[in-house]
Amino acid sequence: MIRKNSLTLAIQMGIIASVTTSAVAVNAAQAQEAAAENVERIAVTGSRIQRQDMETASPVTVIDSAAIKAEGYNTVEEILQTQPAMAGMSVGGTTNNGAGGRATVNLRGMGANRTLVLLNGRRMVNSGTGADSSVDLNTIPVALIKRVEVLKDGASAVYGSDAIAGVVNIITKDDFEGVSIEAKGSTTASNQHTTGGHDGGNKEISIIAGKNFDRGNFVIGGTFQEREGVRLSDRKWVDPGRSSTIPGGTLGGRVPVLDADGNQKVDEEGNPIWQSRTIMPDGNGGIRDRDPSKDTYDYNPDTWLQTPSKRYSLFSNGSYEFSNDVMLKADVLYTKRQSTQRMAPQPANVELDVCTAEKTKDCVDITGLGIHANDRGQVTYKRRMVDAGPRIYEQDIDTLRASMALSGYLDIGNGYDWEASYTYGRNDSKSYVHNSVNAKNMKQSIYNNPNAWFNGQPLSQDILNDVTYKETNSGGNEMHIASGVISGDAFETSAGTAGFAAGVEHRYESGFFTPDAVIQRGEGTAAQQDATSGNYNVTSAYTELSVPMTEKLTGEFALRHDHYNTFGGATTWKAGLTYEANDSVMLRTVAATGFRAPSVSELFGGRSGSYEYLTDPWGKTEDDQILVNRVSDPNLKPEKSASFTAGVVIAPQSVDGFSMTIDYWSFDIKDAITRLDVQAGLNACHAGDQAACDVHGIKPDGNLRNLRNPLTNVGRQKTSGIDQNIMYQFEGFGGDWSFNNDTTILLNFEQDGKNYTGTIGQTYGGFAAFKNNTRLNARWGDIGFNYSLRYIGDMRNYGGDKMNVGDIAYHNISATYFVTDNIVANFGIKNLTDEKPLPVYNGNTGGTVPEVYNTIGREVYAGVTMNF
Repeated sequence: MIRKNSLTLAIQMGIIASVTTSAVAVNAAQAQEAAAENVERIAVTGSRIQRQDMETASPVTVIDSAAIKAEGYNTVEEILQTQPAMAGMSVGGTTNNGAGGRATVNLRGMGANRTLVLLNGRRMVNSGTGADSSVDLNTIPVALIKRVEVLKDGASAVYGSDAIAGVVNIITKDDFEGVSIEAKGSTTASNQHTTGGHDGGNKEISIIAGKNFDRGNFVIGGTFQEREGVRLSDRKWVDPGRSSTIPGGTLGGRVPVLDADGNQKVDEEGNPIWQSRTIMPDGNGGIRDRDPSKDTYDYNPDTWLQTPSKRYSLFSNGSYEFSNDVMLKADVLYTKRQSTQRMAPQPANVELDVCTAEKTKDCVDITGLGIHANDRGQVTYKRRMVDAGPRIYEQDIDTLRASMALSGYLDIGNGYDWEASYTYGRNDSKSYVHNSVNAKNMKQSIYNNPNAWFNGQPLSQDILNDVTYKETNSGGNEMHIASGVISGDAFETSAGTAGFAAGVEHRYESGFFTPDAVIQRGEGTAAQQDATSGNYNVTSAYTELSVPMTEKLTGEFALRHDHYNTFGGATTWKAGLTYEANDSVMLRTVAATGFRAPSVSELFGGRSGSYEYLTDPWGKTEDDQILVNRVSDPNLKPEKSASFTAGVVIAPQSVDGFSMTIDYWSFDIKDAITRLDVQAGLNACHAGDQAACDVHGIKPDGNLRNLRNPLTNVGRQKTSGIDQNIMYQFEGFGGDWSFNNDTTILLNFEQDGKNYTGTIGQTYGGFAAFKNNTRLNARWGDIGFNYSLRYIGDMRNYGGDKMNVGDIAYHNISATYFVTDNIVANFGIKNLTDEKPLPVYNGNTGGTVPEVYNTIGREVYAGVTMNF
């Protein structure tokens, strides 16, 4: 067990005592002042009713551009994943296997496809390598962000599907005057580097130009960003990787016996000699255990710990007033992403047919190697294809999103605001895998020239040209949304005027993914995969009411109905209350229902293979990784959820600049779309449960060659916790200060009957019971200083090892210098104390979970902004 040192204990006790946090939250006192000054009505994330007061029944956290710059964030992924409300596992720049270069957000750990991402209040197109079910955050450059609003409450009644866990609304810069050029860069300065050098650099340059004129404004800009890769073997804390698939190859689980020159030995009849890979001659006529390190392959030198990428973005937004009552607003964003991942050379695995037709059971290999075949007359040959080089995954992805809205005012009755909008999104992808191996050609090559494969020597270039190929895949997503909304004053009550919003929306979404022809035919050494293609459309109608019930009590209500052409209708509602106990204290609560419609890939996804770690109860498989065919279901129903929040907002009139919020939250998802527990299905089938055999495609004799795992509506997810936020702005010691603090206490997280609270694991990430961010800013004239602390509490390994993983604290500092009125320079250090990632027993990369912990060590960054 890891022992906490005195510093860690002091940090944790201090955090608990002060109840501090590090996201920038909405300041309740400022909101009240704004309302008192009768400022114009604005839209708040989580509602379509125009209002003056930023504080609503639902909790919203705001992260502004100043905080983004001070923390040295390079991507939207970093901005969001460092927030305490995030949990589980979100793929991103440290995900080398399976993400395809994407970055996602996972609010509350409930899944990336259950957090809705908006751009300027409207949906962002799903994006990635094709038929994706969530937004790739890489499509949104940091340079254009004005602020990020995180609604930490279910919002399906307002926004429809996918908002079960909450909403992330990214607001872009507008009303900008002049030209701004920013250049920034970063690199590691870590003692964890094996050579003591620098790596993992980021560099970015952005240009933004804007002009305000009598009837509107126009902003245009562009950014370029490049991130360098970091190899797993470049960090001291990483132990050598060990794979059982080795360069020399194994046949039937045996390895070739080599002479002093590295050539395979032969017997008296000239047949190659193979031996067990677990024992070897001891030199005295007996045997001894082999050295496992001699029979395993270290894949770390060919594996990225941080993946390289390049991004090019162009964006523009503007507004134009046709008259005092009619305005046009539009925004366009285009991003090209070129990213790569790298993994060890292909672990090729083929089944060689070695028996004659007359004898197909327990026969001896016809090549005379003395290795017995299985009951299908086959012998398994495995070889790490180091001669072909590492597998290099490459993506070239274009994403376009454009939105246009015409809004105005109707001078009818009490007067109404209206808006009609259209949003279009398109994502196109080409993805490649270099140095892939064609299993069909490999088998034939072995039959034609077994000595070349079995002699332990490198393969010739002619053989490599025959068995390797470049895998080419294509995919994409498309979205069309037409909507209209009207809002204003609904009616009068004794306590005031009720506001309302009502609207209709029609959305069309499609997606496709076309794997390489070799993969579709099942001829690759990677798992077979079918093409995916499909679409759906949904028509929606909704309404909201904000009703003052008394001078202190206000009710907020929403009702929405969505009708899909795939499964039918879904109706959701929200009911919230705010109670202003006095000028300093407001109580709030919300109860809501939500839903998530099945995505294109879940409805129309083609069969895809996945090699999973399973135990064969029949004992017939030779490997602990068994091929499972994952299948979709066009008859899936939507997920259903219920959420509840209750909290208090405190802004004492006697303490200027201070505000605090405390909120309890809970979510319960039923009929969750999930895959079954394959291991449980194997065990049940082996015990005689025929239904389990049928569902998973298992033959009566335990034949697992067609083992499958379908998507079904049988999942369940429950989670609850407490969020606490403090913000304090004050003057002292000759400067202006601001203190921000954000804490999330996870009380419970259960999924499909398993409790993950306070645990961490390779496939689902971390669910720390306590997470905290603290941020302190100070400014004296032309100099600004920022300190932040990110704390992740104790977790334990989930699964076979229940040992405590421990807690960790990351310290970051930065400084800003206003050189002139038009030039600003900043410098900072992330992970000041160069903390190493905590070891995780069943971690997914390098013995840890890079999606949870900092894995590249201390970073230094600097930038300069010039305004004209």
